[in-house]
Amino acid sequence: MSARPRLAALLAAATVFAAVLTPAASAHAAPKVPGTAVLDGTRLQQNRIRLDHGDAGLRGAVKDLTARADAWLDQGPWTVVDKPKPAPGGDVHDYLSQAPYWWPTRPRTADNPWGCPYEQRDGQRNPEVDTGTDRQDVEKVFDSTYDLSLAWYYTGRRSYAEKAARILRTWFLDPATKMNPNLNHGQFIPCKYDGRAIGIIDFSQSYTSVLDAIAILNTGAPGWTKGDRSRMHDWNVAYRDWLTDSAFGKEEGAAKNNHGTFYDMQLAALAYATGDERLARATVLDARAKRIDAQIAGDGGQPQELARTRSWHYSTFDLVAYTRLAAIGRHVGVNLWAYQGPQGQSLFKAVDYLLPAATGAAPWTHPELEFHRYAATDVVHAAADAGDAQAQEAVRLLQAPPGGDLWALRPAAEQLDSIAG
Repeated sequence: MSARPRLAALLAAATVFAAVLTPAASAHAAPKVPGTAVLDGTRLQQNRIRLDHGDAGLRGAVKDLTARADAWLDQGPWTVVDKPKPAPGGDVHDYLSQAPYWWPTRPRTADNPWGCPYEQRDGQRNPEVDTGTDRQDVEKVFDSTYDLSLAWYYTGRRSYAEKAARILRTWFLDPATKMNPNLNHGQFIPCKYDGRAIGIIDFSQSYTSVLDAIAILNTGAPGWTKGDRSRMHDWNVAYRDWLTDSAFGKEEGAAKNNHGTFYDMQLAALAYATGDERLARATVLDARAKRIDAQIAGDGGQPQELARTRSWHYSTFDLVAYTRLAAIGRHVGVNLWAYQGPQGQSLFKAVDYLLPAATGAAPWTHPELEFHRYAATDVVHAAADAGDAQAQEAVRLLQAPPGGDLWALRPAAEQLDSIAG
């Protein structure tokens, strides 16, 4: 045999030998780091690598996650155009929701079909708000795309990515079914307001899940095209600009309770996701004096939220926004966890204030119509990850939320006791 054939044979044998020695490397491409706004993309990548190498510690969480994703496969997609009546103004592409805590005061008649005037009953949800508007459907869009994109990233199952892509295209992109990028008719009150600034909370509390789902799909998900990415970016830019420029956006940004915190969190996430890191950084920096100083007391209590009939819910709810905002700050060089206000206010203190009730060590002594201990689980996890020693000690005593504790796979706080904001 000549030298050249012998060399070719040796190279071929070496290639086969290398493939035998490193099957995982040849079978799995290295996972990409998602450019997520709230979630830590590097941590997601590390989780994927651990799973690819058979990490048993994450398998239980993946099982819970895929159970949630599987449940979405035969649901949806949803669209704003299929509600019984369009929003005021008549455009079926406009999002519409109804104020949850407002109730009719008179019997419905032919002359007064809504039973107007309406009165407010704080914390008491009017069941009619879940019929005839887009609120329930958009929450399904948020939750499903988040679960499905994460399940695809961790398992590689094509069906999850394709379903998430179809849901996003139907709600946001397809000309016949897409939503206009505004919330001009959020939380309307029959016979009183066609829409209110407060309705922005409908998106503020969960839309960052969509932003992170998009970032995950952008790593190369099947069924999510370059055109989808471009059009979704354009939709997010238009919505971001509506938040900053509209009268409703400016009013919600001036709110001094959880509405203001969530507005800042949503705006910072949108700014980061659309490439405006200057706006994202400025929004997080401003939250130190504008939110933490003004909304958290020196002992860690949140006076505006403690005054509510659902004080436990709203205290944990507001901290969902704060902990997500701190996560966005990590991407733009701002450590919101390290900040202390003039009276010692801090995110650590706000979480620590909840720990006795979160761990079951003591009852919650403020008004609460429906106490769920697990509502604090994610925000305690967030504080523990950020270095809070008391929260780290409390983690083992937390109550898992329905569907399991998924923090290891999606380390970003969610509103776990879901009611309208």
